[in-house]
Amino acid sequence: MIKLQNVNKSYFLGDEEVKAVRDINLSIKEKEFIGILGSSGSGKSTLMHIIGLLEQPTSGKVILEGKDVSKLADVELSKIRNSTVGFVFQSFNLINRFTVLENVLLPTKYSKEPLLLDPVTKAEDLLKRFGIYDRRNFFPNKISGGQQQRVAITRALIMNPKIILADEPTGNLDSKTGDEIIDILKSLNNDFGVTVIIVTHEHGIAAKTKRQIYIKDGQVVEKYL
Repeated sequence: MIKLQNVNKSYFLGDEEVKAVRDINLSIKEKEFIGILGSSGSGKSTLMHIIGLLEQPTSGKVILEGKDVSKLADVELSKIRNSTVGFVFQSFNLINRFTVLENVLLPTKYSKEPLLLDPVTKAEDLLKRFGIYDRRNFFPNKISGGQQQRVAITRALIMNPKIILADEPTGNLDSKTGDEIIDILKSLNNDFGVTVIIVTHEHGIAAKTKRQIYIKDGQVVEKYL
């Protein structure tokens, strides 16, 4: 489904070149449940941004469903990203002036293609599935962290993505709530057939996925200590 071929990504801090990821070759198959494990500064978030089409590599290729997307224009990348990838972040990234339901519906507002289902009906069905339908008219800052992350997952699913990218999804949650969120992500993989990629620095979280990819100093390594 996704292939990275000799992917590198560099940034410049002043005159100094920082190589965030180095010569990465990686394949992720459809319907996989994967953990990307690395410490702070290892390059794992940059790798996630490349996989999620938020950033383009400095060199190398990103092949998505047989198409090289690494050199596409921003407008075309945005279109593919909106219909293919759903994002779940540590900080939830919800907008407090919008209700829970309005937050979930946001991705539908940016769609350039006609929607096959009524977005409100689908949003409400998903909110019911994740046990937060009764919070649909609340504002995010009036519900718990675990409920906010459920809203973020619902929002990530609203466009029927093929891939869910979760960046430290349990980082702001207590262990019990974090386990519940991982169980939800696991159910997305099992029940919806969505490819789920969890980016984390926690061994315990990565161990709950079916395959682990270890990142150190911008490179894929055999083992992460």
